[in-house]
Amino acid sequence: MHFSIPDTQDFKDESGSYVGYNIHINGVLHCTVRYKQLHNLNEQLKKVYNSLPSFPPKKLLPLSNSQLDDRRQNLEKYIQIISQDSKIVSDEIFNGFLLNAQRESQDQRQEDVNLDVHLMNGQKLTVQILSTLQTDDVLEVVASTIDLPVDFVFYFVLFLVRCDADGDFSIVRRMQDFESPYISLRASKGQHKIVIRKSYWDPLYDEDLLFDRIALNLLYVQAVSDVERGWIQANKETRRQLATLQAKGSKKEYLRLARTLRFYGYLRFKCCICDYPCPDSQATVSAGNQELVFQYDGNNVGLLSIDVFVYFFASMVVFAV
Repeated sequence: MHFSIPDTQDFKDESGSYVGYNIHINGVLHCTVRYKQLHNLNEQLKKVYNSLPSFPPKKLLPLSNSQLDDRRQNLEKYIQIISQDSKIVSDEIFNGFLLNAQRESQDQRQEDVNLDVHLMNGQKLTVQILSTLQTDDVLEVVASTIDLPVDFVFYFVLFLVRCDADGDFSIVRRMQDFESPYISLRASKGQHKIVIRKSYWDPLYDEDLLFDRIALNLLYVQAVSDVERGWIQANKETRRQLATLQAKGSKKEYLRLARTLRFYGYLRFKCCICDYPCPDSQATVSAGNQELVFQYDGNNVGLLSIDVFVYFFASMVVFAV
């Protein structure tokens, strides 16, 4: 995930005026917070962690426009650094801060709402939830609605995807437990939707799910969709074999053949701008199996190992076209 604070907002309340800092995650607005809220987060984290990055200091006098922008940049740098620490990201302090900030800044009261969750083939499932319910709880409601056994629930996750004008879509990010899927979707202003996909990249885990009808169908629908979209590479003969298995309804056999193909189970992201092989080149990025694959004009050009995965993943998504 890539956190950024690209801009600010001016607010007024009974105590006077103040600046709100807009926190975006992978380019989508998550919440707007005040400096003092981020300062309080830092104070709480300092009680647990010894090696935090420096936090922008308080100022006694009002800040000029240039000083405000410096503070914005420094706050952005701070949250980018702490969000790359796996311990902090999984900490209740950090998750609770972001969840509460989203609820408050989006002015969302708790109420019963309908939320649409899509399968990869476009099929829509509507569930009734509380508007402020966080991601894992929403996933459990979805699983219960489709009768997915409890033991298999967390083999799957919810993703926020961006819808294109041509009906296609690209992955934005995996939804986290520091957010309410309903609020995040509403904040995306209708250009996104929520889909359910498997949570792992190692295809061996598929074997745990093949003998449950619901889990098998979720895997099958994802594989068929990924093949049809070109996310999974298959030559003409393999596509013919897959089509034959699909026509027969041979879901297990379809999956076992699909698992042998390049990019099975990978995530495909929107085209992005990069400086290789030349400045302002457009590349498609796929992520899976502990690697990033950059494709230029449909050709596989580069593989990046897990050691640099997080850094490049964050960078590439920010510059999506």
